[in-house]
Amino acid sequence: MLRHLFLLFLLISTSQLFSQQGATISGALQINANVFLRDSAINAYLQPQYQHQFFGGESWLNLNYSYQGFTAGIRYDMFLNSNLRDPNASYTDRGVGRWFVKKTFDKLTAEVGYLYDQVGSGIIYRAYEQRPLFIDNALLGASLKYKFNDRFSLKAFGGQQKNAFDIYSGSIKGLVADGFFSLGNEENPINIIPGIGFINKTLSEETMEKIVNGVKTYLDEDRFNPVYNSYATTIYNTVNYKGFNWYAEAALKSDDVFYNARAEKQEFNSEPTFGKLEFKSGSVLYTSLSYAEGKLGITLETKRTKNFNFRIDPNLRLLRGFISFIPPMNRQNTYRMTARYSPATQDISEQASQVDVRYKFNNKWNILVNFSHINTLEGEKLFREFLTELVFKPSQKAQITGGLQLLNYNQEIYEQKPDVPIVQTVTPYIEVLYKFDRKKSLRTEVQYMSTDQDYGSWLFALAEFGIAPNWIFEASGMYNTAPKKILGNDTEPKKVLYPSLGAVYVKGSNRYQIRYVKQVEGVVCSGGICRLEPAFSGIRFSLNSTF
Repeated sequence: MLRHLFLLFLLISTSQLFSQQGATISGALQINANVFLRDSAINAYLQPQYQHQFFGGESWLNLNYSYQGFTAGIRYDMFLNSNLRDPNASYTDRGVGRWFVKKTFDKLTAEVGYLYDQVGSGIIYRAYEQRPLFIDNALLGASLKYKFNDRFSLKAFGGQQKNAFDIYSGSIKGLVADGFFSLGNEENPINIIPGIGFINKTLSEETMEKIVNGVKTYLDEDRFNPVYNSYATTIYNTVNYKGFNWYAEAALKSDDVFYNARAEKQEFNSEPTFGKLEFKSGSVLYTSLSYAEGKLGITLETKRTKNFNFRIDPNLRLLRGFISFIPPMNRQNTYRMTARYSPATQDISEQASQVDVRYKFNNKWNILVNFSHINTLEGEKLFREFLTELVFKPSQKAQITGGLQLLNYNQEIYEQKPDVPIVQTVTPYIEVLYKFDRKKSLRTEVQYMSTDQDYGSWLFALAEFGIAPNWIFEASGMYNTAPKKILGNDTEPKKVLYPSLGAVYVKGSNRYQIRYVKQVEGVVCSGGICRLEPAFSGIRFSLNSTF
């Protein structure tokens, strides 16, 4: 009811708002449309879209209004036979996906509605939207922030977490204090930006009943007494001096109920299985140190995570109900082959480090070297990546990028595929960009992944022709050069081509894209959050517009 009242208020007020001097109205529209073309050769045929629906899509329309410290917004969402929420199912629904009202009164800022925010780097709390993975865990509630001066602010918030067009039961409350101090002289200041945050999660009666009923089936040594309230706190600080930037954060979670997918479970009258609820405290230690000066840039990161699965409901699975966001510890690759195996953050047990070094020799040559090392706390190998990349600019018209990636990837853990070996790949790649004139350019890529695991080795090639400022035409192909037999699949492997043809048209603030795509099954990541998605065959159209 509140959603509809707010929408009505916004529509009635629009004519008056336009007439106010200094008022602004802005918005954005995004539309995705997919045509599903069945292809049993790549296993793109089991989902309902291939069986009988043939079409699916999503759309989001944002409208925002601001005037003299007052801001209001509304977003209408629609899903029709969409595979975005669950890549193996179909989802149809529509309604108001977000609304909010925000007002600043001198030093006080008040906001109600669906709120996006985070504490520190997000380890104990992050409410955000990630559309490619159907993540929208906004907090339906209220927030108050008081800025005492330029050095200190205090914020309090509370509410319930969004679940598509509904909300999860249970509640979240938070308090966060941020500061800013500058030492030294104006020419070389030392900036210190500390903060501390606190989160309280309260389980609902319904959630508690499910937990109790589940624990009753466990043997005595696995049983525990759950509590309604759990807490998480974090202390973080950033120090800036000249070319140095150091961020450090330590987060602790009180005894809390969470699901451990790898823990062995023994129920009455049954064989041992994996996956059970546990009641333990958790912690995350994270730090990042970077230096950038002149031709050299270096970043060092390390993270230790233990039992920090923090959800509004521990019975939820996959990407649903997360209160926290633990930063990833690997390079976010953009090339198709180097990004094929990306590690999802492990919130139960992870020890991870990364080093990234960049050096610019001159205006023609620069180099990148990156290394990631991820294990469980018990020492089990999860992920290794070594990547080096060299960029050469022989002239103003040309640029050549070449690189090599060496990777180890624990597919059994990251994709929950039992009894499969660790994937080991060697991936050289090259990209050539040539500008014919101020408007026309051609970009080509060739990548080869050599591996004896999973689907086997791959060859990928792409050509992209741009006509500024309006057109981009693209053609690519991914070819399984040395296919391997997949565990549990009796079908003899075949060499398969996965082609893609597409065009992009940009006009003003509108961007249109249409592509014919065949895509192999694999992990899709966005911002360090990953999930396994099935193969896709069909036509994809997207429209993005701002006004």
